[in-house]
Amino acid sequence: MVVLATKLYVEGDARERAVDSLRSLVGNALDELDVSYEVGVRHDDFPSVTVSGEDAVVARNLLREEWGEITGEFEAGETYVGTLERWDEDGFVLDAGEAIRVPTDEFGLGPGSPEQVRERFGLVQHLPMRFVYGGEDDAHSLADAERDRLYEWTRGDGRVNVNSATRAEVRATVNRAGHARDIVTVERLGLLEQSIVCGEGTDPPGLLASIGEYLPAELRCVVP
Repeated sequence: MVVLATKLYVEGDARERAVDSLRSLVGNALDELDVSYEVGVRHDDFPSVTVSGEDAVVARNLLREEWGEITGEFEAGETYVGTLERWDEDGFVLDAGEAIRVPTDEFGLGPGSPEQVRERFGLVQHLPMRFVYGGEDDAHSLADAERDRLYEWTRGDGRVNVNSATRAEVRATVNRAGHARDIVTVERLGLLEQSIVCGEGTDPPGLLASIGEYLPAELRCVVP
């Protein structure tokens, strides 16, 4: 079984659609492998995928690579994935099956308070983020690959990051608001966290204002 490092925190019909979306994504990823699989959701909202069959080991490794894995075991100096649970004046708290606090001076994302950093890089709640486990005595830090990803977001033509919606739902919302030609793509960050990549000449705050009325979600701009 692989516990994926992305959360299903919505309820009702939205939750059913999210589970269906995940089942479809897993099916597409494992389509060419000789395996059977079952998708479930743990009590803490992390989805699990139970895999069996001749290619089960390959399938589990593929899922870990694509989504990250929630594991109960950590080794100092190794990189893991957690979801952005909350933030305060001292740093971020990631949910990696247990609470992982990343202090502000271990962000490596430039000056500012955690709230200012969150606004600058468009970090929505529940966003999967890579971190380096510091062990019992040392502070945990954001992984270099995570820092590189976030800095890359500040280049280009800007983004609007969204939570609480699948990629298909976000794409449909952009189309409904009449902005299909104003974006490059909708990039999947997690199952329910997406990044709308703006096209040249598109104003991220303007796009956010236009689609916000259609999405009951948290939206954050990344302005280059």
